[in-house]
Amino acid sequence: MSIDWPAVHSEALDVLRQYLKIDTSNPPGNEAAAARYLGGLLAVEGIECEFIQTAPGREAIVGRLRGDGSRGGALMLANHLDTVPADPTGWTSPPFEAEVRAGRVYGRGAVDMKGTGVMHLFAVLLAKRHGLRLARDLIFLAAPDEELGSGWGIEWLIRERPDLFDGVAFTLNEGASGVPEFAGRSAHLFEVAISEKELAPLRIVATGVAGHGSKPARDSATVRLLDALNRLRRWQRGITYTPETRAYLDRLQAAGLLDDLSDRAGVEAAISASPDTVAAFTNTLNVTVLRAGSQSNVIPGRAEALVDCRLLPGQSRDAWVAEVAAVIGDPLVQVSLEYPSSAPVVVSPWDTEVSRVITQVLTETFEDAVVLPSSSIVGTDNRFIRPLGIPAYGFIPCLLSQEERDGFHAHDEFLTVENLNLGVEVMYEVVRRLCEVQSSVAR
Repeated sequence: MSIDWPAVHSEALDVLRQYLKIDTSNPPGNEAAAARYLGGLLAVEGIECEFIQTAPGREAIVGRLRGDGSRGGALMLANHLDTVPADPTGWTSPPFEAEVRAGRVYGRGAVDMKGTGVMHLFAVLLAKRHGLRLARDLIFLAAPDEELGSGWGIEWLIRERPDLFDGVAFTLNEGASGVPEFAGRSAHLFEVAISEKELAPLRIVATGVAGHGSKPARDSATVRLLDALNRLRRWQRGITYTPETRAYLDRLQAAGLLDDLSDRAGVEAAISASPDTVAAFTNTLNVTVLRAGSQSNVIPGRAEALVDCRLLPGQSRDAWVAEVAAVIGDPLVQVSLEYPSSAPVVVSPWDTEVSRVITQVLTETFEDAVVLPSSSIVGTDNRFIRPLGIPAYGFIPCLLSQEERDGFHAHDEFLTVENLNLGVEVMYEVVRRLCEVQSSVAR
């Protein structure tokens, strides 16, 4: 039975708009309403569903289509229900009205990650509607609390409901996408994340002499901190060459997207064309929180900054702390990890059925598609799933423009209708080829 894709596209847009109108800003989350909305869409099709409360007002939804097991363990489509908050004063369209304008769907969560959640949802709905003979279970999991660390989300589910992950062979989640250009060259370049950068948030504390605000400061903690942060701002960090980043560059050259790799200046110029690409090739730091005095007439004796840092796989957190402290070069400024312990980064294998199917589908969709393994520059729920021994892949099947990628956690977040349509079609085809009984996969 052929699929009426224009009708599916229209339905998916309606579903995404309704989903975006449900405010799941975290904090506080309150994802139960969103879980019930998605679960209702699954249940009306006769799909087995379970709602799991992880905290008051917070729920996960698990939907399952059962297969005969002839191709092994289940495929889990995992996504998160919550979003970061949105200050409406910074938006040109209200963040929870899901306005469609000039081929774009605006709303908090459009790209992070309610749009992908809808792609997952429709892969399951279409599999059910079209009677796919499944050779493995197909699981839809939408969890709360990803944006604040997943303590009431995937991490809670793994601890309290480990049965949900029993028999799962692999997982698709967020973490990487396609882009329509690279270093000024038109391309259909798709990344599939097999690992992610390690979180290494820093606390930088400067001490000085407290005093009355009416007197010139003799040794100001705030000035000392600002000087330290300015040194970090001026710190020039080039590409970090690791086995993973070298392999990535080799693949870009093989695809004709990079020229002479021995020309390091040229390579770095190409990488620097996009902040997303820069982040994939170097350890990053961004000052996100500043704290000092409590009132204007008191010179504080202490000032601190919190700095978001993300390290490439294989990099040492302790060595990073020492490197940052050396750049600051002030014994009265202390640098420490905000969270001293960190689980080791687990890398999923690349040469698998999942990567082969994704590559096949994308190269059939775009003749010149380039599909590369990568390390996600952001933290995702995959970091909790991979240590279970389950290969977990970050795959958003869209060609996100730089403007769309800049919308993550920002004002005027949007997903183009064209990308929604592409994602729904590609995700379904990937799922079909991974899950359908072998004799009926090729069509």
